[in-house]
Amino acid sequence: MTERKPPGVPFESWVDKQIRDAENRGDFDQLPGMGQPLPAELESGYDELWWIRRKMAREGFSVLPPALALRKEAEDALAAALRAPSERLARKIVTDVNVKLRAMMFRPPPGPPLGMKPYDVEAVVRRWRERRAEQTGEAERAGGPEQA
Repeated sequence: MTERKPPGVPFESWVDKQIRDAENRGDFDQLPGMGQPLPAELESGYDELWWIRRKMAREGFSVLPPALALRKEAEDALAAALRAPSERLARKIVTDVNVKLRAMMFRPPPGPPLGMKPYDVEAVVRRWRERRAEQTGEAERAGGPEQA
């Protein structure tokens, strides 16, 4: 397959002969993807950044506008605060995300509007205490009769 084209032989006929020889040897019989449709990306037209998009999809990355990324971060922070093992940590998580929310509120949005306001730390801590009390009560009820 790596032999050079002989001088005087037209390029097209030399390539055709190489392909015919490979077909006769069976080099094309077990290729991956054989008989399957082409990927949808090929039908959508040329994209100069196709390899970046494919790499990001494979690695699980996504690019969100800053306001949407902060919204996701704030929602994750609220969930983390409610699961925090201590009240001090719950307060810290909510206070840290509030700093970012306030900063975004006072600068012009680079993307869609944020549509959020900072969390009320006391309200989140109150919810944290309620959840903690429920979990403690469930654990006591589940372990109570077995210990007697």
